[in-house]
Amino acid sequence: MFTKVLIANRGEIAVRIIRACHELGIQTVAVYSEADREALHTQLATEAICIGPAKASDSYLNMTSILSAAVVTGAQAIHPGFGFLSENSAFATMCEEMNIRFIGPSADIIDLMGNKANARRTMIAAGVPVTPGSEGYIASFEEAVVEAEKIGYPVILKAAAGGGGKGMRKVYQENGLEAAFSQAKAEAKAAFGDDHMYLEKIITPARHIEVQILGDSFGNVIHLGERDCSLQRNHQKVLEESPSTFISEETRKKMGEVAIRAAKHVGYTNAGTIEFLVDTKQNFYFMEMNTRIQVEHPVTEMATGIDIVKEQLRVASGEPLSVTQADVVITGHTIECRINAENPALGFRPSSGKIEYLFLPSGGNGLRVESAMYGGYVIPPFYDSMIAKIITKGADRTEAIAKMKRALQELVIEGVDTNQFFQEDILQDPNFINGNYDTEYLQNVFLKTWIPEDEGNQ
Repeated sequence: MFTKVLIANRGEIAVRIIRACHELGIQTVAVYSEADREALHTQLATEAICIGPAKASDSYLNMTSILSAAVVTGAQAIHPGFGFLSENSAFATMCEEMNIRFIGPSADIIDLMGNKANARRTMIAAGVPVTPGSEGYIASFEEAVVEAEKIGYPVILKAAAGGGGKGMRKVYQENGLEAAFSQAKAEAKAAFGDDHMYLEKIITPARHIEVQILGDSFGNVIHLGERDCSLQRNHQKVLEESPSTFISEETRKKMGEVAIRAAKHVGYTNAGTIEFLVDTKQNFYFMEMNTRIQVEHPVTEMATGIDIVKEQLRVASGEPLSVTQADVVITGHTIECRINAENPALGFRPSSGKIEYLFLPSGGNGLRVESAMYGGYVIPPFYDSMIAKIITKGADRTEAIAKMKRALQELVIEGVDTNQFFQEDILQDPNFINGNYDTEYLQNVFLKTWIPEDEGNQ
């Protein structure tokens, strides 16, 4: 096992990784931008080192600064968390060249599966069902017209190097394709430094179901069940739950088997997620693979009792997985709500500033809060707006929802706007309660009838 790990991230995921390391007796190195000098992860780590100005490109995306910090502090490995450099194959290669372990899959696998167009071709070769789409990159608007006509509208333009909803545009007829193509390319270039695009058929209505997998260097690959991530706004997940209320046991079994087959086909190691779209007839299609830990990993940890971050550390250090498929037992029902510093009543406008008062919910079994907030902390305006995740588990879905309602009612964040009351309204929505939602529901149904309440935090 490693003795010292550098965490190349910030916020709640950096805190999450630091805590797992300390429980395993591993010293930690936090890196931070000038804007994050007082951030919680810098205070919890064994040591902390500044890597640059507030702008992410000058700090959390600055590979040279991060690797220099690892060398100076003697870190044996780097955990990238999610976002930033977590799916950057060049960074993984640089780590390898400097004899520093990248806690994730190899650079070759990141290139193969992190690039969405490459991943499609690979999964087709593995016999995994994929969403109908272009066989390769779309080089021009004219080529997009031809491919869209072949696939059939509606289609979605996607950035090959993308994720998190960036570089994506839905197109329902040809007269909207040109503007969408140029906008998606520009957004992809700005977000990922890569404007390669591809096209997929929109499967609608559909559920977004993802399967968590773990693999080690001894050829062992297991899945940890699924998460339903269908409640989304602008392709960004808002609330996740496990198990899905939509898929049948037969579909669940098949998806798990396909996810393992896909991971074994590419020789995958460490944590990853295979994402599927599932139509109304329970047909499922490979959408993409995330070659990193995900925001919503606590949902699976609560459902299975397996610590995914610790498994990542074990695998990266050369150890086998500590669990087998037979050990994976999903119990009860788990829900996660993402708490963002934003104002839903004002078009989800981001909010930053000082947290004047903070009270996080606690008490009872089946409640977990992941956050890097504390009273007096100043939320900087430079990064993602997510500031906390609340996860609840109940004996069944009804109990998990009730616990989440209670937790949100207890949560107090003063000084910045949050989406807390928006989440509460989702939990009270009859269609959510009955499990009657899909990937379009939140954006195209719920939000069109939602009336923000004057709750003081909005």
